[in-house]
Amino acid sequence: MIPGAEAYDVDVTIDDDAIERLVSVTPADIDAADELSYCRNVFVPLTTACRYTCTYCTYYDPPGQADLMTPEEIRETCQRGADAGCTEALFTFGDDPDDRYTEMYDQLAALGHETIHEYLRQACEIALEEGLLPHANPGDQTREQMATVADLNASMGVMLETTADVQAHGGPRAKNPGQRLATIRTAGELGVPFTTGILVGLGEDWRDRAESILAIREMHDRYGHVQEVIVQPVVENERWQNGSPDLATMRRVTAMARSGLPEEVSVQVPPNLAPARDLTDCGIDDLGGVSPVTVDHINPEYEWPALQELRAVADSASVPLTERLPVYERFADDEWLSPPIREAIGADTAAGERFRSVLERGENPVDA
Repeated sequence: MIPGAEAYDVDVTIDDDAIERLVSVTPADIDAADELSYCRNVFVPLTTACRYTCTYCTYYDPPGQADLMTPEEIRETCQRGADAGCTEALFTFGDDPDDRYTEMYDQLAALGHETIHEYLRQACEIALEEGLLPHANPGDQTREQMATVADLNASMGVMLETTADVQAHGGPRAKNPGQRLATIRTAGELGVPFTTGILVGLGEDWRDRAESILAIREMHDRYGHVQEVIVQPVVENERWQNGSPDLATMRRVTAMARSGLPEEVSVQVPPNLAPARDLTDCGIDDLGGVSPVTVDHINPEYEWPALQELRAVADSASVPLTERLPVYERFADDEWLSPPIREAIGADTAAGERFRSVLERGENPVDA
């Protein structure tokens, strides 16, 4: 039983034989993808407050030190992203901050909001006004919270991380795999194109990795909403000195992800954290969102690669590099996109033209 699954009424049962089959997969069993894609984004860290204190994470700040971006800061950041040709506003904040963050709630009240999700909705409105498509990754969410913002997002996401109960999540406010799966399920019920993924090197074993991949697959099989799965190594930083997975581990787990997921679900590795060039033959077909204007606020010690570096990764694999929107092309229709997002993509504006241009050239190599 996946920890927390019963408490959150998550009915996910992974067959032991399926786990064993997936554990046996190696890179030699996988065909390389015929192209690599990426998305230009601007990173908007709405707040660094988080109810969790994961031992590998440098994103959260303790109460009294957590920042809340102002509407003016959000707008300025989005403007810089749009000016640089970005299409995505990546909104992040720590999982629903708890009552310890009194100063942050005072700030929210001064801005006319009771909850961080209400403020996230305003932030998404600002992004759309400035010509970017919102993609919010606000951690665990209830149905009410996600419904508050879903219609203003082209896609959303949360990392499953692992179905295992690992010490890295330990403490009185530990992440709960059942709750993470419940969030992924909620996105499916609400019809939200969704990004999720696994973290490699938290203390999980090979069976845990296989179970995590298969749990994501089961959710996608039910709702058809998972657009990509990120295979992300834990990296050393000022809070995590327990090492990172080696290349052999990353190659094997990436191949497992490709084998264990449906063909239509993309497998991504973040090129600032993972050795992407050495994983192209393991089934990856996406290099994620990279920003020409902002740092990776979750992993600030690891710089985004420049577009030329992404091209070099694709060239080394002898495949084209394509640009995509934060919502994958197969979801860019009336069934999946809300009216505000459809309106933004179809608008007779410079932003609308940029969005449509990315969709139209999706099957063609990025110009040099």
